[in-house]
Amino acid sequence: MTDPAGQSPRERYRAQVRAEIKQHAWEQIAAAGVPALSLNAIAKQVGMSGPALYRYFASRDELITALIRDAYRSLADTVRAARSAGADLAALAHVVRDWARSDPQRYFLIYGTPVPGYHAPDDITAISFEVMTVLLDAAGVLPEDHSPTPFDKHLETHRDWAADHPAGAATLHRALAFWTRLHGVLSLELAGHFAGMKFDPDLLIDEELKALLEK
Repeated sequence: MTDPAGQSPRERYRAQVRAEIKQHAWEQIAAAGVPALSLNAIAKQVGMSGPALYRYFASRDELITALIRDAYRSLADTVRAARSAGADLAALAHVVRDWARSDPQRYFLIYGTPVPGYHAPDDITAISFEVMTVLLDAAGVLPEDHSPTPFDKHLETHRDWAADHPAGAATLHRALAFWTRLHGVLSLELAGHFAGMKFDPDLLIDEELKALLEK
């Protein structure tokens, strides 16, 4: 027997247990960071043995992959929905910032220090490219007086990214500049480096966007 969503009771139970395991993993990450992630500790929290938990996640890396996949999927869906609703590049900056501030640990898992010894599978990279695709679309309308830069010419080699967009490499340059400047401010803000400096990160982001979008 299956439920209306097409899941059998066993599949539904497995999904629930996996979700519970991931929730405990996020709590561990929030408390001590990814290096402290322990499947045995999570097994105790969910009331099962270590070997039993490995039936749901075969390894620590598989669990990390599931967390990263969920994080990227959430961000990709968020920016795509905002773009579909008419958000321009400046509005998308605030969408990304709101997403990051709602769960800093989730943000740092995908954009912070790489996990030592961990290598993400190809599908993770594909989801991350979805985010850039939205930014490329939003960055596609450039000022009429835009002049090519040396970096634009360098990006001409990335035809798989830029070929489907009217402004080509210049579009990609603009999207990458937006992405790196936004993450620079976000990473410092979420890590608490602005504390005590007596200025408003909101104003800094707005000024960075203004400087970028007026080019």
